[in-house]
Amino acid sequence: MQFKQAVVIGLGRFGSSVAQTLERQGHQVLGIDIDEHRVTAMSRILTQAVTVSEVTDEVLAALGVKECDVGVVGMADIESSIIISQILKDFGIKMVVSKAKSELHGRVLERIGVDRVIFPERDMGIRLANSLISNTIVDYIELSKEYNVFEVPTPTKFVGKSLLEANLRADYKISVIAVKRGEEVVVAPGANFRIQAQDKLVVIGKNNDIIHFHD
Repeated sequence: MQFKQAVVIGLGRFGSSVAQTLERQGHQVLGIDIDEHRVTAMSRILTQAVTVSEVTDEVLAALGVKECDVGVVGMADIESSIIISQILKDFGIKMVVSKAKSELHGRVLERIGVDRVIFPERDMGIRLANSLISNTIVDYIELSKEYNVFEVPTPTKFVGKSLLEANLRADYKISVIAVKRGEEVVVAPGANFRIQAQDKLVVIGKNNDIIHFHD
């Protein structure tokens, strides 16, 4: 998604991390929190950081939040999270992303129209579990209950082979969707793409198939 301005409401660990990353990537970020210390810590990093006594639709409108393309809600309090997410949706913000503390919290956010619900603690737990199951997994994204995207180093047995020769789809039931080679990323490499030793493969497949791929 292409956008210029984002608002991050709630500058705790989750919100501040999102805000800093967006700012580093060249986006204008407005950070909002009721905690003055958090705002002070972010004031030198973000385009604008504001302390408010409470987060209401009037306060957010006065701060120009309606002009933002993306809204991120990182509030720890569930009631505040739901109310603020609803306000952002009512403002017509194109993409509203909210942090959820539980499955029920997440379902409520989805019902009010939040575009993307994030479960930081759950997702981190899944990543940790997968790294313990297989120390070859570099990174992991859950797509569904069955299919996931993994970033894995190239197994020695495939070095020097083309993707056609590796025959990963038929033998291992996984597909290579990208290859990281140093700073370069090759998206959708063709069948004749030849794998090198330092490559990291971004593949889609099931957990067990990925583990078998590295046996």
